[in-house]
Amino acid sequence: MVKMANGTAPKANGPLAGVRVLDLTSVLLGPFATQIMGDMGADVIKVESLDGDVVRNLTPFKNPGMGAVFLNVNRNKRSISLDLKTDSAKDALLKLVDDADVFVCSIRPAAMRRLGLGPEVLRARNPRLIHCGAYGFSEAGPYAGRPAYDDIIQAASGIAALSAMNGDEPRYVNSVIADKTVGLTVLAAISMALFHRESAGVGQTIEVPMFETMVAFIMAEHLQGASFEPRQGDTGYARAIDAHRKPHRTSDGYVALLPYTTGHWLRFFRATGREDMADAPWVSDAAQRSSRIAELYAAVAEVVPRRTTADWLSLMDEIDIPAMPVMGPEDILTDPHLSEIGFFPLFEHPSEGTLRFVGQAIRYGDTPASYRRGPPRLGEHTQEVLREAGLSEDTVHALIENGAAKQA
Repeated sequence: MVKMANGTAPKANGPLAGVRVLDLTSVLLGPFATQIMGDMGADVIKVESLDGDVVRNLTPFKNPGMGAVFLNVNRNKRSISLDLKTDSAKDALLKLVDDADVFVCSIRPAAMRRLGLGPEVLRARNPRLIHCGAYGFSEAGPYAGRPAYDDIIQAASGIAALSAMNGDEPRYVNSVIADKTVGLTVLAAISMALFHRESAGVGQTIEVPMFETMVAFIMAEHLQGASFEPRQGDTGYARAIDAHRKPHRTSDGYVALLPYTTGHWLRFFRATGREDMADAPWVSDAAQRSSRIAELYAAVAEVVPRRTTADWLSLMDEIDIPAMPVMGPEDILTDPHLSEIGFFPLFEHPSEGTLRFVGQAIRYGDTPASYRRGPPRLGEHTQEVLREAGLSEDTVHALIENGAAKQA
């Protein structure tokens, strides 16, 4: 693994080099998106309250305010800490808006407007600004303004109910999947708006609501019969919700294997002695297979326990069918593929010591991502950033002395 130092940040040369982002987001949704922007070269300024992002103090941590979850979604950012309920701090933020390219915010719109920081105000001040609001529900509907976190959106968007469709009870996915999926959508939305600005010369206001984003994510395959009017059947994608769609128990563990195409199924059944299935006309017909997927998965579930995990992986490789072992977080840390590409780089942080990062999966050939800055302490860059915005030494000092801003 490569070990990197957290001294003076090297010059960025990623695809977003030169883009300045004001990041008024917290928890995972926004920070996940803006960290990728930072990895890709953007100058991301994380604007925090005087108490800081709530995930700063989620354990484990070596030092308060630098919890593990925070560390993994906030590298390549500078932190300033402002009390936006004070006029002086609000004025300082508006100075930053003047030179910003992107303003991304997860604070509910009504609260931002009460502060006098709604998108209309910010874009009137800087017409090239791309303003992205990422929050629970669209402002266009009756749920506007409702509070929301990942669990709430997993329930509302249909994710939790999917497990009940094969006989289980409703469950949340064991990952903060709504926050991170919406975060990726935020990233895509901002990137497209930046592209549009190149031709139009002006920014725009973007709304990326969690509820609608995750409904679109889930219903792409689960709309099914309701795709047609009149309806042609029920909702719910049969393959995805079948009770046998899960890692299969082998004689010594578990394996994921997935015959999918006609060739896959025929090779699988012949290799496992099920010539009757290989010769069945419906197995060779994709439409008939999709309507009898439960039979196919049941046949797989019946035969897999007869061999070891290693035997199945070897056989699937031999007959070219997708298969992988079932790995947990500890296994992933030592996975040979991830180790070879250096996916968990080490970073020397001035206060936290050696950190292990989750690496950047996106690879550009000519404008690669980089890890230039460690996750910031709360308000670590307040003075630095405000001076860059043109505030005088006396003004910056007064902000801190009066409690409108905080410097680490």
